[in-house]
Amino acid sequence: MNALPANPPGEGHAELLERLGKRSIVFVGLMGAGKTAIGRKVAAMLALPFIDSDQEIESVSRMTVPELFERYGETEFRALEQRVILRLLENGPQVLSTGGGAFMNAQTREAIAGHGVSVWLKAELDLLMERVSKKQNRPLLKNPDPRAVLERLMAERYPVYATSDVTVLTRDDRKEVIAAEVVNALCRHFGVVEIVTSGEVRP
Repeated sequence: MNALPANPPGEGHAELLERLGKRSIVFVGLMGAGKTAIGRKVAAMLALPFIDSDQEIESVSRMTVPELFERYGETEFRALEQRVILRLLENGPQVLSTGGGAFMNAQTREAIAGHGVSVWLKAELDLLMERVSKKQNRPLLKNPDPRAVLERLMAERYPVYATSDVTVLTRDDRKEVIAAEVVNALCRHFGVVEIVTSGEVRP
C-alpha cells in the first residue's frame, strides 16, 4: 500500500513535481527488471507514495498472483489487473509499479498516457534470467525452458514497452544509481534541468 517516505524532496525536485502535477510515474517492463525496487527508490527521492499494482491486486482479491493465474487463467487476471490499475491512476501523484503484462493492454496504456508518465526499465536477457531464477512466483515461467519464454516475451513486449514516455537501461548496479537516472530522464522529459548526479541527490 501507500508508503510515504519520511524525508521531504529536495528543493531541486520541486520543478519536476510541479510539472508532474497529479500524474503518476508508472514503471513498466518485464519481470525482474526491478520496477518495484527502483520504483520505491524514486518514490523516496521525490517524497511520493509508492504502490505496486500486483500487491494491490493481491490485496483486493485476497489471493496471490500465481493463485489467480492458476484458478482463473491469464485472461481473467489481465481484466482484474486493468481494473485495479485504472482505479489506482485516479490517485496521483504517486509512483506506480505495474506487472510485466499490464502495459500490453491497449486500454491500460491509454489510461497511463492520460494520467501518468510511463517509464520503461529496459533490461538484457541475462540480467532478467539471473534475477527471476531466484524466485518461484512467476506464473509465466512455470516452463521447462524459462529462458525461451523470456526471449519470446521480450520479442512480443519490447516493441510495445518502447512506446513509453521514458526509457532507462537497467543493469547490475546500485538501485540508487538507476533511480537517479530515472529521475534525470524524467527531468529531461519535462524539460527540467537535471538535478541528480552520480546516484546522489544534491541538497
